[in-house]
This record gives sequence, C-alpha cells and structure tokens, in this order.
Amino acid sequence: MPKNRNTFSSFTAWRRRLVARALQGGWRWVQQAGAVSAETPGRLRFRRLGAGTRLAFPQGTVFGEQWIELGECCIIAEQVTLTAGMMPGLDLGPDPILTLGNGVVLGRGSHVIADTRITIGSDTFCGPYVYITSTNHSYDDPHEPVGRQWPRTDPVEIGPGCWLGTGAVILPGAKLGRNVVVAAGAVVRGEVPDHAVVAGAPAKVVRRWDPELGWQPPLRTPAPLPIPDGITPEQLAALAELDLQDG
Repeated sequence: MPKNRNTFSSFTAWRRRLVARALQGGWRWVQQAGAVSAETPGRLRFRRLGAGTRLAFPQGTVFGEQWIELGECCIIAEQVTLTAGMMPGLDLGPDPILTLGNGVVLGRGSHVIADTRITIGSDTFCGPYVYITSTNHSYDDPHEPVGRQWPRTDPVEIGPGCWLGTGAVILPGAKLGRNVVVAAGAVVRGEVPDHAVVAGAPAKVVRRWDPELGWQPPLRTPAPLPIPDGITPEQLAALAELDLQDG
C-alpha cells in the first residue's frame, strides 16, 4: 500500500509539472503574440509608433491613439494605460496630445492620462505604477460633489533622461528638467530644475548638481560600475526583456 501511494504521488507530481510547463509555455506564446509593435500594431493605430517600440501584453487601457506619438525603441510594460482625451471618440484637433521620445520606458501598471499636452523626453525611465496626468479634480463649489465638478487641465513636460521611481505621481502643470530623479512615491507639481533629486509629498528638491562642487549634498553611495567591455546591444536588450517579465 505505501508503495502504491508513492507511485500515485509521483504520477500526480509529474502531471502537475507537465501541466505547469504547458501553461507557462502557452502564456509566453500569448505574450509574444499579443505584444504591439510597428510590425504588429493590431487594433491600435497610433499617430506614430516608432521602430523598435514594444507594448507588452496584456496592454492597459489605450484610447485616443490617433493623438499619441511613441518614439523609437520605447518599452511599455504590461497593463500600462495610455490615453489622449477625456474619453474615446473625441476630436482632439490636428496636434498630438501625448508624446513619448525615443527610448522611454514605462513600468508595469503605469498610467499616462493626457487630456491636454503631455511630453515625456527621450531616455526617461519610469518604475512600476507611475501616474502622470494633465488633469486634476476641482473643488471650487463646496456644495457639489468633487467628482461632478469640471476638472482643470494643465500641460505636463518631462525632460529627457529622467528617472521616476515606483509610485511617483506627476500632477498637471509639472515641468521637469533634464536628468531629474523623482523618488518613489513622490508627488510632483510645479517646476523642477535640471539635474535635481526630488522626494516627498509634495515633492521638494533634496539634492542638486553644481558644476563646481558636484552633487550637493554629496552622494553617500559609490559610483556604479560601468557596463563591462564586450557586452553587446543584444545582451542589453535581453536583460531589458527579462526585467519586463520579472516586473
């Protein structure tokens, strides 16, 4: 009897492993087949979809894509929302509403809500669950529910080379300079100068680069090691793909 039970347990474990491998392999195939790119745009018809740009599957909410421009070699992770306009089907005029430069990365579950102009500069990287919006609720009338009052809009501009940490929120009217670091969970409004680090809610500048003195206050961590010699672009792309799968 114990021998039969062991044989049955081994068969059950083998069957579970087989099913798991089949499901995992099938899901990887679905992810590959469902990804959006310039070669395989599917139902989405962006104003521009640059070469090498990829929207991972499953995509989040996407509408108003006729007013969305995505540069080259962007990485849009799973469940990222990209919208232009307050709702689908609106005529937003001749100009783009949402523009991503080349090499922009949007982490899993991020939202970019563009009811008016939002520009994200080239090589800006966003961690997971970043929220960027050009619209905010108004609460002028104390007798009317906030959700029923007409919202306010203000353009957002994010300069090139920025890093937005996990859960950062960029509010209407924000203007970030070049190579700005936004700490995880920070809530940013107003103007942020080039080469600054902001943190908190509301976000404040906690470190800046001075051409003569360097970073002030000084950095407390050693400089990162450079990319080793001999690493090919294909290997870096494979690492990026692995990060997407793990994220």
